Amino acid sequence: MECRSRRAARSDGGPVRPDRDPPPRPKFVLALLADVPRKNCWSIAEHAGDPDPHGMQHFLARASWDTDGVRDDLRDYVVGALGDTDGVLVVDETGDLKKGVQTVGVQRQYTGTAGRIENAQVAVYLVYAGERGHAMIDRELYLPESWTNDSDRLDAAGVPPDIEFLTKPALATGMLVRALLAEVPARWLTGDEVYGADPRLRAECEANRLGYVLAIGCDRRIQTDSGPIRADELAARLPRRAWQRLSAGPGAKGQRLYDWAWIEHTDRAHRDDLLDTQRWWLLIRRHRHNGELAFYRCYSPDAVPLRELVRVAGRRWAVEEAFQAGKGLAGLDQHQVRRWISWRRWTLLAMIAHALLAVLAAGHAERPRAADMIGLTCNEIRRLFTVLIVEPARVSACPLAWSTWRRRHQHRARDCHYQRQEAEHQPR
Repeated sequence: MECRSRRAARSDGGPVRPDRDPPPRPKFVLALLADVPRKNCWSIAEHAGDPDPHGMQHFLARASWDTDGVRDDLRDYVVGALGDTDGVLVVDETGDLKKGVQTVGVQRQYTGTAGRIENAQVAVYLVYAGERGHAMIDRELYLPESWTNDSDRLDAAGVPPDIEFLTKPALATGMLVRALLAEVPARWLTGDEVYGADPRLRAECEANRLGYVLAIGCDRRIQTDSGPIRADELAARLPRRAWQRLSAGPGAKGQRLYDWAWIEHTDRAHRDDLLDTQRWWLLIRRHRHNGELAFYRCYSPDAVPLRELVRVAGRRWAVEEAFQAGKGLAGLDQHQVRRWISWRRWTLLAMIAHALLAVLAAGHAERPRAADMIGLTCNEIRRLFTVLIVEPARVSACPLAWSTWRRRHQHRARDCHYQRQEAEHQPR
């Protein structure tokens, strides 16, 4: 992957120093892919053979390299390897459970990771999904208003002064615009109810003639000739013949078969334009066994068959698979960083590690193989990569030296905690 890290400007506003040696990015990414129980700067530095974690911490927090430029390189790498004309952009958020209140963006908020309100840090990700595979290409950290309204807190975490409060759909819209400006080959956008309920995100897609299949709640109203009607009321009026059984794509245990129906409706602004080819639908998915319904707002610049909308709806699972692989294989959620730039760089490097696995898996899938085995998965590639490439070439750090360093650091940290506690209880 070609690197653009020596550009004239960098994401955190500082100048790039081309006379400095390139940062140890390969070592960091290799350690993220390695079989390290808990990935942080300490364990990554020890795995890389460094005598202490200062180099890796400097690389994340203070080294001069263009974070956004490398993000663009990652996007180009993924699109170059996995891109196709029917590509789908998938947007979703994920949360990382955290302790304390100093980590940038953390507060008590709902996160799907835990399925409840927890002390967490939430970020929105953009995934590119093609026929050959999928990988994350962009991300933005969600800063709650408790953060954006507290300038001291923002300064302490190193958040740039131009960062303002943005909703999750607004963050998704910004990433979508970046992808479209970069001419990412995609025909569709899909996401869950958080994004389907946002009119500005839908308007951005329509302005760029990008189709979307976005989930909505059952109580959302759909514009019809009889006026706005709830989605679940429209579903209840459908005759039995309106339903078709189609697959939303292959799953781990076979095809993901559901019953589907669609209802076309016309956007009010385009109702009288007979030459306009744009189409809007309400798409309804029904579970085969329990009858549970799910609803989607759909748009396409041209007429498409029901099967195409079902295909796009099924692509939304790509983001869940990307989160699972990114966290389980590349340490996406294992960072122990508090500041803005460190978070952006950690997540970017984890995305690079995951993209490498996804691209290798896609390349192997096209090779001939025995009929009695599946292709190499990201899990299997990481295992082979670690055993056959990373470990044989690795220079081990001295375990006794690292033990000494850890115990001295922990001693200093304990003394600082005790001194702070004593100072707080001193009479004023």
